[in-house]
Amino acid sequence: MPAKFIFANYVVRVYRFEKNNPAGLVGVVEEAGIKGKKAFMNLSELWEILSSSKGVKNQRKILNKK
Repeated sequence: MPAKFIFANYVVRVYRFEKNNPAGLVGVVEEAGIKGKKAFMNLSELWEILSSSKGVKNQRKILNKK
């Protein structure tokens, strides 16, 4: 069974990071085609935003219907 990929486009702005702690990021994420910005204070929050975005959820719904 071939793998299915879900693509979404983002603008990620990192305003601050800790050199000795790569998980210590601070910034905002904008998803293309979606109004608004979401802030993150660490790598875990950034991943949560990216993996739970509206674009990804919409793609999952389309793929599940097939």
